[in-house]
Amino acid sequence: MAPGGGVCKDVIESHPKSLKYDVGTTKSDKSVTRIATGKHGMQSTNGVHELLECPVCATLMYPPIHQCPNGHTLCSNCKLRVHNCCPTCRLEMGNIRCLALEKVAESLELPCTHQNLGCHDIFPYYSKLKHEQNCRFRPYNCPYAGSECSVIGDIPFLVTHLKDDHNVDMHDGCTFNHRYVKSNPHEVENATWMLTVFNCYGRQFCLHFEAFQLGMAPVYISFLRFMGEDTEAKKFSYSLEVGGYGRKFTWQGVPRSIRDSHRKVRDSQDGLVIPRNLALFFSGGDRQELKLRVSGRIWKEQ
Repeated sequence: MAPGGGVCKDVIESHPKSLKYDVGTTKSDKSVTRIATGKHGMQSTNGVHELLECPVCATLMYPPIHQCPNGHTLCSNCKLRVHNCCPTCRLEMGNIRCLALEKVAESLELPCTHQNLGCHDIFPYYSKLKHEQNCRFRPYNCPYAGSECSVIGDIPFLVTHLKDDHNVDMHDGCTFNHRYVKSNPHEVENATWMLTVFNCYGRQFCLHFEAFQLGMAPVYISFLRFMGEDTEAKKFSYSLEVGGYGRKFTWQGVPRSIRDSHRKVRDSQDGLVIPRNLALFFSGGDRQELKLRVSGRIWKEQ
């Protein structure tokens, strides 16, 4: 036993590589790493890469990197998970920093984790994580608004997922005319209609329509989101129109990227917002049933 090291009780006795902890960090990339030497790089051994891999969650470690009195290392997230007990030798971890390993990490260059999705850039070890958080090739969240869906992936994968798993309507064309009906429009809270996806200019756009409370006022909102990056979304514009009895409400805007959640777009009111009383007026009849027709088009800015 190392001097001054206390033995931990009730620690799972398994090989460190087989331990499974629910740690929400980015999975490390197993591809080739490089050690920066001036303007050129040289291939590193897999051993150096493995030294920087946490033995519990198998992700790359970032400062502070902790070590037990026997020298076994652990990332800061897993140190909390294992209650400050080394999963390898079961000694108390204490507060020892592995400064040597942190220094070694400074000399490494690694490829982006999203390399298989198209990012082929190489980054210094400590810049890699920051890049990956904003990498344009990082997976997108599922844009479906009817429920909290945890599926992520690239655009082609999500289009298939929306069609097969959420039964979303898919339409070709850049103009649309949709009718939204609700038998009891006074039940305005959390009413969401089925998402519709349009294939237009070879890209995909999500049309949302839902009811929510704007303060104390019940309203309906319709808006468009672009399945891609914000820089690409800004190349397009769209218009929405709703009306009846010789009156109409119009909206023109720029579709928001699905990088922005549907809730974020809705709460910012970046779309066609229709007060419930006006929506019922457009519906006609005895105003006891919502029958709203929303039309619009998408075009590409020159």
